[in-house]
Amino acid sequence: MHEIEPFYKWEKYYISTFDENSPFFGVEYEFMKYSNDIYGYFIHPYWDYIGSDTLYTKLLFADYNKGFCVMEFLGEWNDAINNDIMHLKNNVINPLVEKGVNQFILIGENVMNYHGSDDCYYEEWFEDVEDGWIAAINFREFVLDEWGNFNLDWYVNFGGNLDVDNWRTLKPIILYNLVKEKISRRIALT
Repeated sequence: MHEIEPFYKWEKYYISTFDENSPFFGVEYEFMKYSNDIYGYFIHPYWDYIGSDTLYTKLLFADYNKGFCVMEFLGEWNDAINNDIMHLKNNVINPLVEKGVNQFILIGENVMNYHGSDDCYYEEWFEDVEDGWIAAINFREFVLDEWGNFNLDWYVNFGGNLDVDNWRTLKPIILYNLVKEKISRRIALT
């Protein structure tokens, strides 16, 4: 797991540790030693701690004028034991919402498992974004199945045509426009 790095090729456009509005502003990384781990397996030091021992994230891009951000995740999303959604909501999402972000693109190809609980924090997050949306792309099918079992599809858009396999080849604004268009089509169909 220590070789799985968060995507870094957008750093020419955005670096969360340099962004005064970012919950990760001023974070310094220890490049010479690995200290964070998931179940005893060290992870790359570039992943950001959100308060959970099993789920880490990286804020890859934020545009406060357009009100969107892109976040990549690593680990096990465990709401049942660790209440990961509470940590994510309180430590990352709330500060971004306060700065005007209401459109969230969550990239989950490195989320290895999901354990659900109640949906209160998802519902609260959904209410916080009002005219915005939450889109989960590239999560593993069995994770999405579990999300469906806990009715998270009421709050988070996922599955179907939302996956963007080539997202790393796109600029952040192009990914945003692509996901936004797909979300708009979904909304128009309902």
